[in-house]
Amino acid sequence: MAAKTKSKTKAKPKTAKKTAKKVAKKPVKKAAAKPAKTGSPAKSLLGKPAPNFTMPTDGGGSVSLKDLRGKKVVLYFYPKDDTPGCTAEACDFRDGQRHFKASDAVVIGVSKDNVASHQKFKKKFELNFPLASDDSKVCEAYGVWAEKSMYGRKYMGVERSTFIIDKGGIVRAEWRKVSVPGHAVEVAKALQAL
Repeated sequence: MAAKTKSKTKAKPKTAKKTAKKVAKKPVKKAAAKPAKTGSPAKSLLGKPAPNFTMPTDGGGSVSLKDLRGKKVVLYFYPKDDTPGCTAEACDFRDGQRHFKASDAVVIGVSKDNVASHQKFKKKFELNFPLASDDSKVCEAYGVWAEKSMYGRKYMGVERSTFIIDKGGIVRAEWRKVSVPGHAVEVAKALQAL
């Protein structure tokens, strides 16, 4: 019986050595390099000159900040045409248009959707303000092109944000990571306070 015990005892160290060797032989996985983020960090633009832009709009037109000098501008960025949150936000801005006009303000919606998509979206919901198509340059200039996460997947996209630009081209109010309910009303109140 002693011989059996010794062989069992000897077997354990060999097994332990083999296991240790197996672990040691496994290559160490290096962390994969993360792709560089192309989005600009969201720095506050309050009190600073609004970044200039010229973008194509629905209906074959274009909109440029320099052409809007002398008017207040509500520039709101949204992720995608005809999605639930973006539709609710656009309809809220549409329904509040009289408040924006009373404050001598122009509302402009901006997303990365193309002009044809904007035209369909505008017609479907009878939107009464221009929708501009951005190729990322304006989103990056305003710091709204950001890393997002959905269902554990990270990706780059437009962060829902709004800016009020005064008649002289200075950013007077900004909202980032906007929650849609009540937002258009909040923007209208901020305009009245200017």
